[in-house]
Amino acid sequence: MVIGLAGCSAESKEARYLRKGKKEFEKKDYLAAILHFKNAVSAKPLNAEPYYQLGLSYLAVGDFSAAAGNFRRATELNHRHIEAQVKLAGLMANSRSEEMHKEAEKRMLDALTVSPENLDVLDTLAAAEIRLGKTESAEAHLLRALQNSPAHMPAAVALARIRAARKDVTGAEEVLKQVSQQNQKSPDARVYLGGFYLSQGKAAEAEQQYREAIAIDAKHGPALLALANLLKREGRAGEAEQAYRTLSKLPDKTYRPLHALYLLQTGKTDEGIAELAKLETADPSDRTVRTELVNAYLKLNRVADAAKVLTAALEKNAVDVDARLQRARIYLLSEKNSEAQNDLNEVLHYRSNSAEAHYLLSKISQSRGDQTTQKQELGEVLRLQPDYLAARLELVELLTKSGGAKSAIEILNQTPPEQKKHGPVVLQRNWVLLALGQRAEARKNIDDILAVRPLPEAWLQDAALKALEKNYPGAKASVDKALDGNPEDIRALSLMVQMYASQKQLSTAVQRLREHAIRHPGIPEVQQLLGQVLSANGDSAGARQSYNSALAAKTGYLPAELALAELDTAEGKRDDARKRLATIISRHPDNVAARMLLARVDVVDGNMPAAMEQYRKVVDSDPKNALALNNVAYILSDSKPDEALKYAQLAKQHAPENATVDDTLGWIYYQKGLYRLAVTYLQNAVDREDSARRKYHLAMAYLKAGDPQRGRQTLDAALKMDPNLSEAQVARRLFGQSQN
Repeated sequence: MVIGLAGCSAESKEARYLRKGKKEFEKKDYLAAILHFKNAVSAKPLNAEPYYQLGLSYLAVGDFSAAAGNFRRATELNHRHIEAQVKLAGLMANSRSEEMHKEAEKRMLDALTVSPENLDVLDTLAAAEIRLGKTESAEAHLLRALQNSPAHMPAAVALARIRAARKDVTGAEEVLKQVSQQNQKSPDARVYLGGFYLSQGKAAEAEQQYREAIAIDAKHGPALLALANLLKREGRAGEAEQAYRTLSKLPDKTYRPLHALYLLQTGKTDEGIAELAKLETADPSDRTVRTELVNAYLKLNRVADAAKVLTAALEKNAVDVDARLQRARIYLLSEKNSEAQNDLNEVLHYRSNSAEAHYLLSKISQSRGDQTTQKQELGEVLRLQPDYLAARLELVELLTKSGGAKSAIEILNQTPPEQKKHGPVVLQRNWVLLALGQRAEARKNIDDILAVRPLPEAWLQDAALKALEKNYPGAKASVDKALDGNPEDIRALSLMVQMYASQKQLSTAVQRLREHAIRHPGIPEVQQLLGQVLSANGDSAGARQSYNSALAAKTGYLPAELALAELDTAEGKRDDARKRLATIISRHPDNVAARMLLARVDVVDGNMPAAMEQYRKVVDSDPKNALALNNVAYILSDSKPDEALKYAQLAKQHAPENATVDDTLGWIYYQKGLYRLAVTYLQNAVDREDSARRKYHLAMAYLKAGDPQRGRQTLDAALKMDPNLSEAQVARRLFGQSQN
């Protein structure tokens, strides 16, 4: 009796949770529905129905992986649960995997034996067969569905698509006409037929169908949207605006922002923004409207307004993941990396499988120069979302440039089949092939591209390959063609400079670069490159002029501002450098390069507290910045060696082969009286990258470690290199005391 009562109690609980879940599902509160269905699963874990309902709820929120898992579990518990089988097979048929398509086909063939005339089974089976290329079998199953139910629109639409694909336009039209006649009171049938006419260039016939659909149901969203889009396409602005206005007043939230978006697209910016803002104020929970408002602000460069909308949303709901993602993007645009990282960490706390969050984190790592973490984040993006093409291409490019071409080609080989022939993928593959020395395959690919479409990128690759083969005339001609198609391609200009330099014709390279800059004065990157080449060849005045030209082309252009600050510093104009850097930091508080340069200016001026403040701020925003960590350690080494050691060890962790870091570590151990350990690190520093200062440090460590002879030899070598360093006086005094 106890067992029986317990069973009744579980069944009662399950029924109660199922009822509540379905009620929330009907209200479209899918998250609440998920909670109730999970409780139903807990109450009776061996019943298929709660899993099926849970799958429907996950499907509604777009979590296809969780939906598929629950549908699969439902079918495992009850193989004859046809609805679950159909939903699972539908997801499989829409996947990119041929194996999944085959499994979907098998499941639906099995389902036909249980329910031979089930329309959903026939539709889903046909969808799987189409993906497998079995169009004749698919057509037969769709005809069978229509024979059983002539008014069944999904089958008619799928059948029409099959016939249209094989150029049987008449047959496709006939199918849609018949289903429309069978559904006299259905606006959907007329929308499908209108869409078919539009695809055939018959705008008048399409418009007639859309208007007939609206006559049946004046509030039918798909028909109104199709008509509005057609009117916009036809240039009938007044009618289109009225159609979008009608559409935006429908109860369905999906359509609310469309009139405002039309206003924005047609140049009525203020009106469009005002309408979106009004909609967002009326219903702050409507994330679609909020997203469109934020995007509109960003297109107008009203970054502060966009951030304000998102911050207000997060004050009301701190777990609004979409708002945090959007705000993180804005922070990245404003170079507020720390704030962006905080938001992205919160996103991952609530949505650990967010590929977009990991992609944005990779951008933060890129801006900090942290390639190791950047690679890790891009790899995680691809694990979560293999078709995220931008992440794949960026990872391949990063690996190729850092000597990992073999890994890069493996990642390219894992590209989803439907993306492998995309132009950007093929072009990126060519760069990897060139890095691997596989010139014959690269040559064939480049020639194939140029034969079909002479893309600037392909001409650049042609130039790079010819340069490797020492065919400089041919390479220069290809560079010119690349620049004709893309005059701001700095890679092409850099290749040109390298080729002339390798032939000892640098003056010709500078002249050609000047001519290009004169022809394209509005491209700041070109002016910047000219400045860099001039600066590297000792023409500071010419470089300064080019950097100022870059700023004239684009106000506030950061690379030029930083380059000018570098020039000011090099020329002893430290006050000018400090003012310029202070302006940069006020606009870009997370800019590491500006803070590092300002700290360097402070060090030259002997203002160590100010330098320390800048280095610490860099470390706060970028905890893996080995140079900033090292410099904090070096400044602290004399007065606070224990604290200095912690920073130096972190620097060593992030830059294990860096000679400067080894020198700092050795010097700290010297200050702590650990002379033999000091010698080890200081000797490593000298071996990796010799300098007078490092030799002075090593000489003093040898003396204290009880090896005065090697100390004297090292000191003499340091004095020959630079007898005027401050360390020279300390070393002389120390060795003089030891002799006394």
